[in-house]
Amino acid sequence: MLNQYETVFICTPVLSEPQVKEAVKKFRDIITEHGGEMLHEEDWGMKKLAYPIQKKSTGFYHMFEFKADPVFITKLETDFRRDERVIRFMTVRLDKYAVAYSEKRRKLQKEKTEKKED
Repeated sequence: MLNQYETVFICTPVLSEPQVKEAVKKFRDIITEHGGEMLHEEDWGMKKLAYPIQKKSTGFYHMFEFKADPVFITKLETDFRRDERVIRFMTVRLDKYAVAYSEKRRKLQKEKTEKKED
């Protein structure tokens, strides 16, 4: 049984864009290699942190939405902890209401981008 999850992680601001993309690709590949299914991905870019983390006040935010086996989540979180490029992460399991909200949000976001292109 696959559950639907959402993970947001923050990469350290001392990285260059290619290094951040490499870190994102690493975690995307880990999810797909272990039988996970990527549903959505968002790059939120560099943002100011609410409070300093490891003496840093900004970070590169990225969000994954995926389906995976519950046992896999502990392995994914272990990989986040071991990677020095990641300063914070959070994974949550989405219930049916959160899944519906997420699908609605993606649909509205898609419509906005289509209107901008016209």
